[in-house]
Amino acid sequence: MGEKAVIVLHSGDMDKVYSALIIGNGALAMGMEASIYFTFWGLMRLKKGELEKGPLSKMNMMGMGRQMIKKRMDKANVASLERLMSDYKELGGKIIACEMTMEIMGITKEELRTEWVDEWGAVGSYIQEARDANITLFI
Repeated sequence: MGEKAVIVLHSGDMDKVYSALIIGNGALAMGMEASIYFTFWGLMRLKKGELEKGPLSKMNMMGMGRQMIKKRMDKANVASLERLMSDYKELGGKIIACEMTMEIMGITKEELRTEWVDEWGAVGSYIQEARDANITLFI
Protein backbone atom coordinates (compact mmCIF):
# COMPACT_ATOMS: atom_id res chain seq x y z
CA MET A 1 0.00 0.00 0.00
CA GLY A 2 1.39 3.38 -1.02
CA GLU A 3 1.24 6.70 0.74
CA LYS A 4 -2.08 8.54 0.76
CA ALA A 5 -3.35 12.08 1.39
CA VAL A 6 -7.00 12.62 2.34
CA ILE A 7 -8.56 16.08 2.44
CA VAL A 8 -11.94 17.10 3.84
CA LEU A 9 -13.09 20.17 1.91
CA HIS A 10 -15.71 21.71 4.19
CA SER A 11 -15.37 25.26 2.85
CA GLY A 12 -16.50 26.51 -0.54
CA ASP A 13 -14.31 29.62 -0.36
CA MET A 14 -12.28 30.08 -3.54
CA ASP A 15 -8.89 30.18 -1.81
CA LYS A 16 -9.65 27.05 0.21
CA VAL A 17 -10.79 25.11 -2.86
CA TYR A 18 -7.52 26.18 -4.51
CA SER A 19 -5.60 24.91 -1.48
CA ALA A 20 -7.32 21.52 -1.53
CA LEU A 21 -6.73 20.99 -5.25
CA ILE A 22 -3.13 22.24 -5.19
CA ILE A 23 -2.27 19.97 -2.25
CA GLY A 24 -4.12 17.05 -3.86
CA ASN A 25 -2.29 17.56 -7.15
CA GLY A 26 1.02 17.86 -5.31
CA ALA A 27 0.43 14.57 -3.52
CA LEU A 28 -0.48 12.82 -6.79
CA ALA A 29 2.57 14.29 -8.54
CA MET A 30 4.73 12.84 -5.77
CA GLY A 31 3.31 9.37 -6.36
CA MET A 32 0.79 9.34 -3.52
CA GLU A 33 -2.89 8.49 -3.67
CA ALA A 34 -5.19 11.45 -2.99
CA SER A 35 -8.84 11.78 -2.04
CA ILE A 36 -10.94 14.88 -1.41
CA TYR A 37 -14.17 14.51 0.56
CA PHE A 38 -16.45 17.39 -0.49
CA THR A 39 -18.93 18.22 2.28
CA PHE A 40 -21.16 21.15 3.32
CA TRP A 41 -20.09 24.36 1.50
CA GLY A 42 -17.24 22.55 -0.22
CA LEU A 43 -19.84 20.33 -1.90
CA MET A 44 -21.40 23.43 -3.47
CA ARG A 45 -18.31 23.77 -5.67
CA LEU A 46 -19.17 20.43 -7.31
CA LYS A 47 -22.44 21.85 -8.59
CA LYS A 48 -22.54 22.48 -12.35
CA GLY A 49 -21.06 25.92 -13.09
CA GLU A 50 -20.10 26.58 -9.45
CA LEU A 51 -16.44 25.52 -9.13
CA GLU A 52 -15.10 29.01 -9.82
CA LYS A 53 -17.84 30.91 -7.93
CA GLY A 54 -16.83 30.71 -4.28
CA PRO A 55 -16.09 33.90 -2.33
CA LEU A 56 -12.67 34.76 -0.97
CA SER A 57 -12.39 33.68 2.67
CA LYS A 58 -10.76 36.90 3.90
CA MET A 59 -11.16 40.42 2.56
CA ASN A 60 -13.86 39.45 0.03
CA MET A 61 -15.14 43.05 0.17
CA MET A 62 -18.43 42.22 -1.54
CA GLY A 63 -16.57 40.44 -4.35
CA MET A 64 -13.96 43.12 -5.03
CA GLY A 65 -11.24 41.29 -3.08
CA ARG A 66 -11.96 38.11 -5.02
CA GLN A 67 -11.66 39.99 -8.32
CA MET A 68 -8.35 41.56 -7.24
CA ILE A 69 -6.93 38.17 -6.25
CA LYS A 70 -8.13 36.57 -9.51
CA LYS A 71 -6.44 39.35 -11.49
CA ARG A 72 -3.17 38.79 -9.62
CA MET A 73 -3.47 35.03 -10.10
CA ASP A 74 -4.04 35.48 -13.84
CA LYS A 75 -0.97 37.76 -14.04
CA ALA A 76 1.10 35.09 -12.23
CA ASN A 77 -0.28 32.37 -14.59
CA VAL A 78 -1.94 30.44 -11.76
CA ALA A 79 -4.11 27.67 -13.19
CA SER A 80 -7.87 28.02 -12.94
CA LEU A 81 -9.84 25.79 -10.60
CA GLU A 82 -11.28 24.01 -13.66
CA ARG A 83 -7.73 23.24 -14.83
CA LEU A 84 -6.64 22.10 -11.38
CA MET A 85 -9.67 19.80 -11.12
CA SER A 86 -8.97 18.42 -14.59
CA ASP A 87 -5.34 17.76 -13.66
CA TYR A 88 -6.39 16.19 -10.35
CA LYS A 89 -8.74 13.76 -12.08
CA GLU A 90 -6.23 12.96 -14.86
CA LEU A 91 -3.58 12.14 -12.24
CA GLY A 92 -5.98 9.69 -10.56
CA GLY A 93 -7.35 11.82 -7.73
CA LYS A 94 -10.51 10.59 -6.04
CA ILE A 95 -13.56 12.74 -5.28
CA ILE A 96 -16.11 11.70 -2.66
CA ALA A 97 -19.39 13.65 -2.50
CA CYS A 98 -21.09 13.73 0.90
CA GLU A 99 -24.56 12.21 0.63
CA MET A 100 -25.65 13.61 4.01
CA THR A 101 -24.86 17.14 2.83
CA MET A 102 -26.79 16.48 -0.37
CA GLU A 103 -29.82 15.41 1.66
CA ILE A 104 -29.60 18.31 4.14
CA MET A 105 -29.17 20.94 1.42
CA GLY A 106 -31.58 19.36 -1.06
CA ILE A 107 -28.94 18.74 -3.72
CA THR A 108 -29.50 16.02 -6.31
CA LYS A 109 -26.86 14.08 -8.21
CA GLU A 110 -28.13 15.70 -11.41
CA GLU A 111 -27.07 19.12 -10.08
CA LEU A 112 -23.45 17.99 -9.61
CA ARG A 113 -20.58 17.45 -12.02
CA THR A 114 -21.00 13.68 -11.80
CA GLU A 115 -18.05 13.07 -14.12
CA TRP A 116 -15.81 14.24 -11.28
CA VAL A 117 -17.40 12.14 -8.52
CA ASP A 118 -15.90 8.71 -7.86
CA GLU A 119 -17.99 7.88 -4.82
CA TRP A 120 -21.19 9.02 -3.11
CA GLY A 121 -20.71 8.48 0.59
CA ALA A 122 -21.22 9.54 4.17
CA VAL A 123 -18.79 9.86 7.05
CA GLY A 124 -17.94 6.14 6.82
CA SER A 125 -16.51 6.72 3.34
CA TYR A 126 -14.26 9.46 4.68
CA ILE A 127 -13.19 7.35 7.67
CA GLN A 128 -12.37 4.42 5.38
CA GLU A 129 -10.17 6.70 3.27
CA ALA A 130 -8.52 8.41 6.25
CA ARG A 131 -7.82 5.33 8.38
CA ASP A 132 -4.78 4.37 6.30
CA ALA A 133 -3.75 7.86 5.16
CA ASN A 134 -0.35 9.36 5.86
CA ILE A 135 -1.73 12.90 5.60
CA THR A 136 -5.21 14.09 6.54
CA LEU A 137 -6.29 17.72 6.23
CA PHE A 138 -9.47 19.63 7.05
CA ILE A 139 -9.95 22.69 4.85
